[in-house]
This record gives sequence, C-alpha cells and structure tokens, in this order.
Amino acid sequence: MQIACGGVTDVGRVRTNNEDCFRIITPLNLYVLADGMGGEAHGEIASALAVETVVKHCLDEEANPAAKVLGKVEPGWSAKTKRLSTALHLANKKICKSAEEHPEQRGMGATLTAAWIDRSNLSIAHVGDSRAYLLRGGTLLQLTRDHSLVAEQVRRGMLTVVEAEESEMQSVLLRALGAQPEIEVDAEEHILFPRDVLMLCSDGLTRVVTEPEIAGVLQAETDPLRGGEELVSLANERGGPDNITVVIARMLKDSKGWFSWLWRRGARKNLGNNGSAGGK
Repeated sequence: MQIACGGVTDVGRVRTNNEDCFRIITPLNLYVLADGMGGEAHGEIASALAVETVVKHCLDEEANPAAKVLGKVEPGWSAKTKRLSTALHLANKKICKSAEEHPEQRGMGATLTAAWIDRSNLSIAHVGDSRAYLLRGGTLLQLTRDHSLVAEQVRRGMLTVVEAEESEMQSVLLRALGAQPEIEVDAEEHILFPRDVLMLCSDGLTRVVTEPEIAGVLQAETDPLRGGEELVSLANERGGPDNITVVIARMLKDSKGWFSWLWRRGARKNLGNNGSAGGK
C-alpha cells in the first residue's frame, strides 16, 4: 500500500484566532491533531504543546526505544501503541507544568487524537472530543469515543443522539489534556486495508457536518487535500462556529507491496505547525 495524505485547518467564521493544531510526520506515518481550549488562557499554546510533545516522543523512538511507559497498558499492545499512549500522558504533564509556571495560562487545555500507521497496523490514542474515523467499503466508522458530557449521557441512555446534537452542553468535556495532573488515555489498534480512508478532525467539523456528508465527501474526492478543503468549506457554509481541522490519510493499492508516502498540505492554513483554535 501507498498512503496519500493531507491536512487543512481554518479559523472558521466566528472565532478570531485558531486554537487547533496538527502535524503530519511523513517518514513515520504519524498524524496528530489537537483542539485547544481556554480562550484568553491560551488554548492555542496548549494545543501546540500537546502536538509537539507527542511528535517529539514518537520521533525519539529509535534513539530511546526503552523509554518508560506511562498509564494503563492493555495486553498485546504493540510498542508503537504503548509509545503513542505514553506520549499523550507526557503532553498532559507538559501542559500542566506550563500552566503552573505561567499564571496567565491557567485553565488552558486541549483535546488530542493521534494516529500512527506501521505497515497495515493502525495505533490510535485519544483524549477529548476530536475524532478519528475510518471509511471502509462506503461505511464510516467512528474509531474514537467522545469524552464529553452529552456523549456519556447518550451512552447511558439519558439522551438521544438528536437531543445530544441540540444540547447546549456539547462543549462540556469529561476529559482533556491539562485538566488534571493525571489523565486517562484511550488507545486501541486496528488493521488497515487498501482503499481504507482514515480521517482525524476537530469538533468544528462534526458539530455542523453530518457523518453521511463526511462519508460522501471522502468517497467522492480521492485527493486528501481537496477532500479536507471541501469539508472545511462545508463547515464554513454552515456558519463556521468553531475552528475546523481535517487530516485525511488514504490507503492506496501498491502492486509492489510496500509503503510509500505522499504528503500534501494545505496552503492558507499554516500547515503542519499550525494553528490555532477550536476552543470549547
């Protein structure tokens, strides 16, 4: 398989700054997306700190393969899944430390979703309500579980999905990086196949664009960058109430049977390093 990928971030139509941040590390096939929160408490600093901490820890794998594993570990997890989960714990500590050292940053935090592809193996680590989706055979599957109040109420049967979508409590998170000194990280593994499409996104997309619409765009537009731009445009047409970030990785058939990478990044969107915002 080959992998074609691209990422786009946009401030939206309401916010004045962008607290979203993403990075694509092509040689590692690593995709990291964070959505900052805190407003004047510098959510954009939290998201950037989170992304850079995760990227640095994963890049350091070869130099320091025996790094201490943090947090709960499930039996059978690969080394990359353990490292990715640990990276989110380190990001949480980094944000908390920065807030302690800089009083003006107190209250800042971030959601974060990261995906790491190793051959046909996909590792996912996640905190918050930024999401990872997998499109396979025309069916869109949400790989991550939202750590939000309304999502938990839906899981417990206290709200319907429609009621949750209309709730004024959608922004209330049960878990976020920087909220507590210790954090619980969700991590899992999946097998990828040719023609699978992986997408990471901030809630600026999913609040206003439905899953059938997302699936339609991912099926119709095979170029990851253009697909991301189309989804961002659709969110902005719906009012763009929040920052919007989309990262897409498309698995391609490769007759040679080995992985290569094609990297495309968005233009006006501060690619890679990016961003700013989302907020909660």
